[in-house]
Amino acid sequence: MSLVDKLKWRYATKKFDSTKKIAADKLQNILDAVQLAPSSLGLQHYRVLVIEDAGVREKLKAVAYGQQQITDASHLIVFAAETNINEEFGKKYIDNVAATRNAPREALAGFEGMVLGAINGRTPEQLLLWAQKQAYIGLGVLIAAASEQKVDNCPMEGFDPTGFDEVLGLKEKGLTATVIVTIGYRAEDDDLSKAAKVRRPADEFFIHI
Repeated sequence: MSLVDKLKWRYATKKFDSTKKIAADKLQNILDAVQLAPSSLGLQHYRVLVIEDAGVREKLKAVAYGQQQITDASHLIVFAAETNINEEFGKKYIDNVAATRNAPREALAGFEGMVLGAINGRTPEQLLLWAQKQAYIGLGVLIAAASEQKVDNCPMEGFDPTGFDEVLGLKEKGLTATVIVTIGYRAEDDDLSKAAKVRRPADEFFIHI
């Protein structure tokens, strides 16, 4: 099956089979794909929390309007935007580029200037929005990677970010919950799995210029 076929197969799974867990190798493949997701300037402006702990998920369900997917899915994934994107953050990234590519630090001066200019040219509010947008790119990659392996998934915005931040201690880590996704395997009695996928017609959705 092609990726398009897998995306036709997937749906926003509302009812997971709580007895089925994702195999470790499949989970790692999904996480590897997310780590390779593109981001503006390559900064990876967010962190990804992989939550299995049942007690923690019960607390999170309470600040996610009691949605059962939070506890029934195999794993809960939280994309948390960095809240301290500053010069130090940018310079640390350049250090990583130099080390990874075995390049002299001074040879990256031009790129470093671009990175620091992008950071310093934004207000704190703009920096947070920038980071949150990048997190959604990571979410899209996760959905595709999970679907490619026939792992069900449900991206979710229906939660209280402040509540998640408190339960997970994210503020102390310089993070804030942005978007979440549950992954696992659909329950056999989830009627939505049999419903036709609804999308706008292609000739209405795409604009070719």
